Amino acid sequence: MSLPSDRAQRCRHLATIAFALGLASSASAQTVPPGFDAVPRPPGTIGGTQNLMPPGASSGVLAPPPSANPSPLQLAPPSPQPVALPPASAAVVPAVPMVPAGQVALMVNARFGREPPNIAAGLHWRIYPDKPDGSGVFRMLREERAAAPIFVLPPGGYVVHVSFGLASAVKPVQLRSEAVREIFEIKAGGLRVEARVGDSRIPPSQVSFDIYKGSQFEPTDRRPIAQNVVTGDVVPLPEGTYYIVSNYGDANAVVRSDIRVQSGKLTDVTVNHRAAIVTLKLVSAPGGEALANTAWSVMTPSGDVIKESIGAFPRYILAEGDYRAIARNEGKVFERGFKVITGVDGEVEVLAR
Repeated sequence: MSLPSDRAQRCRHLATIAFALGLASSASAQTVPPGFDAVPRPPGTIGGTQNLMPPGASSGVLAPPPSANPSPLQLAPPSPQPVALPPASAAVVPAVPMVPAGQVALMVNARFGREPPNIAAGLHWRIYPDKPDGSGVFRMLREERAAAPIFVLPPGGYVVHVSFGLASAVKPVQLRSEAVREIFEIKAGGLRVEARVGDSRIPPSQVSFDIYKGSQFEPTDRRPIAQNVVTGDVVPLPEGTYYIVSNYGDANAVVRSDIRVQSGKLTDVTVNHRAAIVTLKLVSAPGGEALANTAWSVMTPSGDVIKESIGAFPRYILAEGDYRAIARNEGKVFERGFKVITGVDGEVEVLAR
């Protein structure tokens, strides 16, 4: 059975807006650095989850109707940067405000699933007409970042889009004469990551995290959906499977961990790195002063170059394993093998003999 023409047309317009927002989100992702797939994966550990919907949390504040000035359709995706994942509030039905003649109130709120409570913060609402203008463009009519805003609009058909971090929901709404209440379900949770070496927490300035959709073992798109996430930041994500790439320093201390984000819950992940910090010195005698203007290369036993630099005291964060340090000074080359043991920081002296 075919849909009535008006309803079918609204569905096509809804799909067009949702598809445009999805394209913009995909275009914003970055490519993976060269050599990424060659990095071995030491084991990581995954923590538990916390419920994001505690009872008795405070409710969101209703916002007044925003400006009626229209603006062009914004195709920029929801920001992938970490934002605070708010607690959910108890279900509250807002009172219908006084509405001018010829206008209709649209009251909206969102929650993590079918049951209360509501999401209390972190939402971004956008209102579009359900039909394009004369130039074929869907122009945004309203925008609001309150938890439960009330939009005052002329009667007609609209498309409402709400985003929560990287998660979103969209639906068509028809306004006639009576006030309309709409509840949006956003199946999203939060992800918070930290990294450790043994029992020691890695300082946030030394580690960063990239988040990818799907499992690391699946042949999926290798573009990150969030980059350079800082320790302790909460990233709102759609419910699903993801993997984290933890970069400790800028050499080869890299760990991948698969995780599962559940709707309405905060997932805490602890990544364990098997690595240590090593300082190299070229000396004339054991315990002597480091020689300046030394060019360094750190290599694996098979000859792969891990890091190169120039200086008297180069400092590297290296994954556990065996290496060779090559030092070049005043036209001469010196070398020494050394082993990196997890959590054992120290100096490696290369004798200039």
